[in-house]
Amino acid sequence: MPHSHAIPLKSFLLNTARIELWPAKLLSARTNADARALSRAHTVLRRKRDGRYLAAVMSQGVLPLQPRLVHEPGIEAALDAMDALDTTRGFDIDAAGELPLDSLLERLDVLGLDEAYGDRTGLSLVAEPAALALAGFDRYRRPLWLTLASARAWNAMRRSATKDGITLEAISGYRSHDYQLGIFERKLARGQTVDQILTVNAAPGYSEHHSGQALDIGTPGEPPAEESFEQTPAFAWLTRHAGDFGFVMSYPRDNAFGIIYEPWHWYYAGNNAS
Repeated sequence: MPHSHAIPLKSFLLNTARIELWPAKLLSARTNADARALSRAHTVLRRKRDGRYLAAVMSQGVLPLQPRLVHEPGIEAALDAMDALDTTRGFDIDAAGELPLDSLLERLDVLGLDEAYGDRTGLSLVAEPAALALAGFDRYRRPLWLTLASARAWNAMRRSATKDGITLEAISGYRSHDYQLGIFERKLARGQTVDQILTVNAAPGYSEHHSGQALDIGTPGEPPAEESFEQTPAFAWLTRHAGDFGFVMSYPRDNAFGIIYEPWHWYYAGNNAS
């Protein structure tokens, strides 16, 4: 029998340093060729940096969706992860652990960033989970990925709020190192310096969103990630009840990290929630 925390392929994302393995049913086709491939696939290899579909995995084997797939950075690790899956038994997500930080550290070095950034800000490097659970969908109908424990806590909290007449919406959950690196690369290409970018964006690897345990939370009719969220009944409910579900607000006013007040950003700390 499967482990008690084994979940079906359609409900988790398998993570590697450069490539994610997505359930095909959660992805939208961008071309006719994609549509044909996705209709037959159970898993799609998706480049983390830009979201490009690299290959479709089906019972007959792997169908490349990009030329020169064998030369794609990280493809061997992604295919090895795929080969290790037991597609008939589901996946024991609790056993997956975290990805190593080696690749991130190499890329931070290229940006001229080292441990001095963490010392200066008080922020720690955050590893990515090697697997994430589908926690439902966000405000924009995008799949919401979190660690399994965070996903269960979020959905329990959301259901409890609903019973009290409060609607909580996820604005965003897990974000990869590559996502944040992409922001830096695009801004550097437009002529900004790393120091300029750091005034508005955290360095890649230092965001709680990388952990799969952080959520930006909103409520209908309220713009995302705005301080005005603190004036809503949803925020008042979270202030009273979020700790019961293991969530804490990471960046209150005058926080030690010097990060702006973020009443919308909540982190799953589990039993350590205050």
